[in-house]
Amino acid sequence: MPDSFNFQELLDGYAIPWAINIAMALAIFFIGRKIARILLHLVDKMLNKAGMDAMLVGFVHSILNALLLLLIIIAALDQLGVNTTSFIALIGAAGLAVGLALQGSLQNFASGVLLIIFHPFRVGHFIEAGGVSGVVEEIGIFSTRMKTGDNREIIVPNGAIYGGNITNNSARTTRRIDMVFGIGYDADIKKAKEIMQSILEADERVLKDPAPLIAVAELADSSVNFVVRPWVNSSDYWAVKFDVTEKVKLAFDDAGISIPFPQMDVHINKSE
Repeated sequence: MPDSFNFQELLDGYAIPWAINIAMALAIFFIGRKIARILLHLVDKMLNKAGMDAMLVGFVHSILNALLLLLIIIAALDQLGVNTTSFIALIGAAGLAVGLALQGSLQNFASGVLLIIFHPFRVGHFIEAGGVSGVVEEIGIFSTRMKTGDNREIIVPNGAIYGGNITNNSARTTRRIDMVFGIGYDADIKKAKEIMQSILEADERVLKDPAPLIAVAELADSSVNFVVRPWVNSSDYWAVKFDVTEKVKLAFDDAGISIPFPQMDVHINKSE
């Protein structure tokens, strides 16, 4: 009977407890995965309801899924009696090493998340950021792709964009054009002002409200400088600026109003 006794002792002391632990570990794993799916579904629903970008929702879903799966696996291993303390410490050390190695990439990633969340600009906006200017074509997690006016593609790290000033030229529907025109001191100021006023009034793209401003801004060294500040729709900014500049020059020429330019007198002393 000793053999039977030993088998029963083995069964009671090892096999049954191990079977129970394995069953509990499997239950923790499968139940945990089911709870994780429910949580992920709720998080996705909340983010979509908050109007978050679809790319950011997908990225958050992937990160949370990986973290929850890791927690479930650690809980299941702990139920099996595996010492998870050293395992967690190893994961922490590996995470720290990876974080230090990818410090720049993590900064770009964090900036990308903030850009997607706060929307300082959107696809199609003309911006100045990261030392470059162009039309935004794509906002990624790590970088932003822009197209310049001469059709070049520029990829800028998100850290460079979010870490500096961002000028969004498309955020507002209207913009003010700031121009300066100089005339000679002997020219008729009132006539020059009337010419510029008539040019702005004849251009349908110039908004009536706010009214354009034409005023003498400076009595410079060689010219009387006018500031001309019409308001236009943002999409008409450059076209109106170029057209008005050309029309003012042609109108001044026809009216005999001179536009001074810098001159330099050179005196040569001839030695005897």
